[in-house]
Amino acid sequence: MGPFIATFVYFAISIVIILIGLALFANITRKYKDMDQVKEGNQAVALSIAGKIMGIGVILAFAIYNSDVIYETVIWGAYGVVLQMVAYVLFELLTRKFSVEEQLLKDNRAVGIISMAVSIGLGFVIGASIT
Repeated sequence: MGPFIATFVYFAISIVIILIGLALFANITRKYKDMDQVKEGNQAVALSIAGKIMGIGVILAFAIYNSDVIYETVIWGAYGVVLQMVAYVLFELLTRKFSVEEQLLKDNRAVGIISMAVSIGLGFVIGASIT
């Protein structure tokens, strides 16, 4: 496969995986709809979503770099989305003094920034572990 075609295929696969990941994340937030909050200008939710996009993107970048065939990238990308979801649930469970979801709904940007950092940071950890 030529490099231009391969790049386009990886690009298309990455968009699909990121969109599926965002849809799955949207289904685990029960107190609000992600895009409705973004439309209303909720910056904390936007930061959290941006972190998810970047975290999944980092995982996909490592997957592309370390995979010999396209289907391996898809498998690693899907696995990365699942691990990112686990990280989000653990982040919610480990913050006992407040609900991350409620704070994001209240546009608490500090929580949005931490949520973003968790997604990006763990994206690097997950990505670096891809062999």
